[in-house]
Amino acid sequence: MTRRAVEKSLPAAASRAQRKAELIATIERQRIDLLVEAERWQQSSLGLNAGWQRLEGSLKPFLKHYRGVAYLAAGALLVAGLRHPRTLIRLTRQAAAGALLLHRARHLIGKVR
Repeated sequence: MTRRAVEKSLPAAASRAQRKAELIATIERQRIDLLVEAERWQQSSLGLNAGWQRLEGSLKPFLKHYRGVAYLAAGALLVAGLRHPRTLIRLTRQAAAGALLLHRARHLIGKVR
C-alpha cells in the first residue's frame, strides 16, 4: 500500500469511527427514553390495572362454574357483532352508560347514608 492510500484511508476510518460512536450514543439515549416512558406508562396505568384485577377477582367464581356458558355467550356476541357492527356499537354505548349510571347511583347512595 502506498503512503497516499494510507493517508486517504485514515480520515475515512476516523469518520466511520466517529459516526459509529454517534449512532451508539443515539441508541443509548433512545433506550433510556424507552425505559423512562415505560415507567411513566406503568405508573399512569396502576389504577386501571387495579380495576381490572378487582373485576377479574369478582368474576372468577362465576367463570369457574359457568365457563362453557360464558364462552358460548361471548362467541355468540362476537358473531352478532361481526354481522351487525352498528348494533354492537350502540349496545356497547348503552351498556357503558348504564354501568356509569349505576356506579354514580351507588356513589350517591353511599353519601346519603
